Amino acid sequence: MSASVEEQRALRAALGSFATGVTIITTHDAQAQALVGLTVNSFSSVSLDPPLVLWSIANRSASLAHFAAGQQHAIHVLSKDQEALARQFATPQADKFSGVDYQLRSDFGAPLLAACAARFECVTESAIPAGDHHIIVARVLRYETEPRAPLLFVRGAFAGTPAATSVPAFAPVLAPALKPAASALATASGSTEACATT
Repeated sequence: MSASVEEQRALRAALGSFATGVTIITTHDAQAQALVGLTVNSFSSVSLDPPLVLWSIANRSASLAHFAAGQQHAIHVLSKDQEALARQFATPQADKFSGVDYQLRSDFGAPLLAACAARFECVTESAIPAGDHHIIVARVLRYETEPRAPLLFVRGAFAGTPAATSVPAFAPVLAPALKPAASALATASGSTEACATT
């Protein structure tokens, strides 16, 4: 039996007591030559070996098809100064990337946003149906971090945290098959849903 609208709202409010970070997920639709992006807070680590993460997207989202198995995408952990960016990507609009500082690299199929607390370059391992959402399990190919305080989301509102002091400015490439960027990254061995998933 399906829960009523009131019951769903009550559960969502209760789940919102759990504070999360805020991410923007981006990819590139090569066939349509279109950039895709959405704000998500259902991001979590899964495994260090192999390096896996997950996030979820609503079944009704027009972006769901862009994150099928094998699709590359970037997960950006937003800094506390990027609340406006989180709101921009959470709002349905024709061009979410308007006025946004990003780059497209020839060796990776997703736009990369600037000034984030962390960024993970990923490829979808599987998209698992789960109720009214799909869970996207992704393998981390490369990541970077910066000493920026993250943006938080709790009880329907954004919040910040004190600046980080011990986070490395750069982090290792996890997939030897990918060449690091020139500035980059040394090789190493080493749900409550989004503010919106449109």
